[in-house]
Amino acid sequence: MRIGIVCPYSFDIPGGVQFHVRDLAEILRARGHTVSVLAPADESTTLPDYVVSAGRAVPVSYNGSVARLNFGLMTNAKVTAWLDRGRFDLVHIHEPITPSIGALALWAADCPIVATFHTSNLRSRAMQVSYPFFRASLEKILGRIAVSEDARRTVTTHFGGDAVVIPNGVYVDRFASAQLRPQWQGQPGRPTIAFLGRMGEPRKGMPVLAAALPRVLAQMPGLRLLVAGPGNADEVRASMTPEVASATEFLGSVDDADKATLLRSVDVYVAPNTGGESFGIILIEAMSAGAAVLASDIPAFVRVLDGGAAGATFANEDSDDLAQALIRLLGDDTERARVAAAGRARAEVFDWSVVADEITLVYETVLEGAAAARTMPGQGVLGRLRRSGKGMP
Repeated sequence: MRIGIVCPYSFDIPGGVQFHVRDLAEILRARGHTVSVLAPADESTTLPDYVVSAGRAVPVSYNGSVARLNFGLMTNAKVTAWLDRGRFDLVHIHEPITPSIGALALWAADCPIVATFHTSNLRSRAMQVSYPFFRASLEKILGRIAVSEDARRTVTTHFGGDAVVIPNGVYVDRFASAQLRPQWQGQPGRPTIAFLGRMGEPRKGMPVLAAALPRVLAQMPGLRLLVAGPGNADEVRASMTPEVASATEFLGSVDDADKATLLRSVDVYVAPNTGGESFGIILIEAMSAGAAVLASDIPAFVRVLDGGAAGATFANEDSDDLAQALIRLLGDDTERARVAAAGRARAEVFDWSVVADEITLVYETVLEGAAAARTMPGQGVLGRLRRSGKGMP
């Protein structure tokens, strides 16, 4: 197949959607498909040879975060030129109603379209207002994918119709086989925990974790917190108590190899996110690496953790409950090993070998039944996928 994939968010800044698009493109190429990715990117950004830049993006507040998007007449010309050159059998657009190149590609493409929805935001006023503008274009989408049940509910709430749930993918073996780094490993009486993410973004939960740590340090004074990700370390350190700041090591942004090594080395990965997550790819990465996962009990995380069977949870935004759960997990080697083993087994469900098969089935169904999907309600893509039994476990 000749497949065009559209990523709305800039490849300059790492993010879950960007990683998903990159990994999907690479496994499809490895399976013999011709793949081109269109994404915003600055001129100075080094891109894989299969990625075409749609030009520089600008920061925009979106879904409780700041996304770098690209829109406008010049961008539209680049999108159209990419579509013309590609002569794609199918175009796969991620976040098609985000005000970026995905929306432009949705309007311009005249080949079969598959769309993946990543966002979880049931109360989005922006989506409600934008729906009339996108209604006709959304009807062009023959295959709808949602990365989680929360993302699917967002689709059904704001746009009608439905979507098949196919989760984000992870190369499980890359994390499971990562090298250990002694300076990041816990020692008796000196355990290590990790936080990965944009540390200055409130919904990622760093303030909740920082508020929990004084109580943990009172019982485990040797505890070390390793923080990886973009943000102003000095500002975050200034918001911590002195003892927490002293126990924290800021690693800055890390590449894929160092991220895998970090998750492979620490005793517990803590995900204190407070909301706005439709999935939880970092949980799968930590589980793949063999770290015990402790996460807030937001719905998306609970689903990834198989209802809590594959990881420990605490009450969202409750720093006291987080402290108690972390103390229990760090203080019980047997329980921590059980949680880590359950997480490692659960991660296999999300391996790219499984996820790519499910996405390819959507592609094949769309290409085989494009005409029927437009004219025969109930016999199109979603019905076929439901009959196949595919979807997130």
